[in-house]
Amino acid sequence: MTFDELCEISGEAKERLARLCDFLKIDEKIEERKRLEVVMTEPNFWDSRERSQATVEALSGCKNIIEPYRDVEAEVADFEALVELAEEDESILGEADDAWKQLSKHLDEIELISFLSGKFDAGGMFFSIHAGAGGTESCDWANMLMRMYRRWFERRGWKDEIVDIQPGDEAGIKSVTLRVKGQFSYGYGKGEKGVHRLVRISPFDSNARRHTSFCSIDVFPDIDEDIDIDIEEKDLRIDTFRASGAGGQHVNTTDSAIRITHVPTGVVVSCQMERSQHKNRHSAMQMLKARLYEMEEEKRRLEADAITGIKTEMGWGNQIRSYVLQPYQMVKDLRTEVETSNTSAVLDGDIDMFVEAWLKKVKS
Repeated sequence: MTFDELCEISGEAKERLARLCDFLKIDEKIEERKRLEVVMTEPNFWDSRERSQATVEALSGCKNIIEPYRDVEAEVADFEALVELAEEDESILGEADDAWKQLSKHLDEIELISFLSGKFDAGGMFFSIHAGAGGTESCDWANMLMRMYRRWFERRGWKDEIVDIQPGDEAGIKSVTLRVKGQFSYGYGKGEKGVHRLVRISPFDSNARRHTSFCSIDVFPDIDEDIDIDIEEKDLRIDTFRASGAGGQHVNTTDSAIRITHVPTGVVVSCQMERSQHKNRHSAMQMLKARLYEMEEEKRRLEADAITGIKTEMGWGNQIRSYVLQPYQMVKDLRTEVETSNTSAVLDGDIDMFVEAWLKKVKS
């Protein structure tokens, strides 16, 4: 790479950084971080568990944006200095070329956040996995997907908790809903909505035959309580039941779990994560409001797509990714054509390549 080319690239890097600064509102987040740090020094800060937890999470959210930006900002400054040195010493051109490859990668990574400009992209999400037809095979596949996604959440520094889980009759799970908290978790996670297909030699088949299993994933935002949507009590059917799965003696002996059915739409939500029936009902209502709001948003999107002639790819019934373990090893995203033969890494939560490719495609 020539010196003139390096100069041009350096200018582009500074422009990209400036756009990111504006989009991510870095100056505002720095001020917000200072304010939250002052709040945390107050003598009675830890008296209220809910208030202190909300403050700590808000502070963490600010840091998760500011710190990666500051790291890239320092890289841009270092690269600019390296380019200036290269003007006097051509032997540095190679070093500058290598530095640009790293800087370009890091700019691309942080620019992905700028793609997440949807109304709820910056917040958390509810993430549901449902086993398809196929009995034990599909239930086991649902369990594998739950492990994969929880490892992915962990890799990204997000926290998750099981809101509702229905174990399989013999193995695995019939369904699970996870509440995921983390900066931009909904923005990154929403593209996983759809059908996931597994092809493998069944560990449950004594004849070792190849089986195909399906699971569907639904993702909707974890929306604040002040969401503008009215739900009439007469439209709800509320059932209590005994929680399933791990949880100790109380879970197994108390009808604290809540299932709410919104009769007009048929939407059903369940919550069993709390010991208190009242708390489970509150959480289930939050989920219901979020589901109904997302359904309305999806309806508007489909109407807009029909007017403009755009074909919407993402949907409940669409197969988005295929995981083949036999007769060869391959995971392929059917929307972006991104694929890898490293199936073990994918099933261990290394799915960023698929998520990022989808984000870039929908924004292109």
